[in-house]
Amino acid sequence: MWSRLRDRGHGRTAPTGAASATAATSLSPRTLDVHAPDGRTDPRSTAAFFDVDNTLMRGASIYHFARGLAARNLFTTRDLLRFGWGQLVFRISGSERRHHINAAREAALAFVAGHKVADLVSLCEEIYDETMADRIWEGARRLVHRHLDSGQRVWLVTATPVELADIIKRRLGLTGALGTVAESVDGVYTGRLVGDLLHGPAKAEAVRALAELEGLDLARCTAYSDSYNDLPLLSLVGHPNAVNPDDNLQRHAHAHGWPVHDFRRHRTALTVGLPSAMIGAVAGGALVGLLRRRRHG
Repeated sequence: MWSRLRDRGHGRTAPTGAASATAATSLSPRTLDVHAPDGRTDPRSTAAFFDVDNTLMRGASIYHFARGLAARNLFTTRDLLRFGWGQLVFRISGSERRHHINAAREAALAFVAGHKVADLVSLCEEIYDETMADRIWEGARRLVHRHLDSGQRVWLVTATPVELADIIKRRLGLTGALGTVAESVDGVYTGRLVGDLLHGPAKAEAVRALAELEGLDLARCTAYSDSYNDLPLLSLVGHPNAVNPDDNLQRHAHAHGWPVHDFRRHRTALTVGLPSAMIGAVAGGALVGLLRRRRHG
């Protein structure tokens, strides 16, 4: 699939947003006729964009994927506990330094290189059904269906690998998914990314590129996130929403009159103040680092 991206000018040096948007539209039907027969604006010219980790789903999706791998004896319970402890320390410290992002990126690429895309997708499907399906927030599910029932499109926008994001999209009946894109040739991962991690400002870049491809009116679109780090995305649309927000996003949302949705039952225990998209990105790097050490150990 990603060979088609290179043919369209989105090789390994492509901007992250363009790469993610092109990959997503190659998997999802496009709707460029955005005017109804009577001249009114078609609801399909608008869309809702949902972050995944702690917005649509409880916790980090990549961590639940790690649990599924542990259940298949791909690494030990001790490794999983060490991985969970590292995630907790990262949440408490709240660090988002560039070297953390780079470490996650490099570890992930080292792990997937040489592996078949179909194998990873099959594994993701099994693990989603076993460990992730019941972690979708019911409140978030209601928000999703509110948009779908009105005829709008609903897209995921997440730092998690696009293969996993696409499975979540299909299971929930959504329109499409924007995620981090790993390059593959002839169905095998090359060990390179198409663009970079879909994190922070890159999410806004991807949505802007998607809007151009799909004929979306961003002023009429809606976005949902738990993370202050997603402020570029939230500020890009006409209807930003905070969901289970970290402290910084909650303050910003209240100051600007944005709707706030909180689906957490144990707010004190779960409010840590770190953008969970970054948790997922760094946790994913920690996970694949563990797997890489076991494979070569």
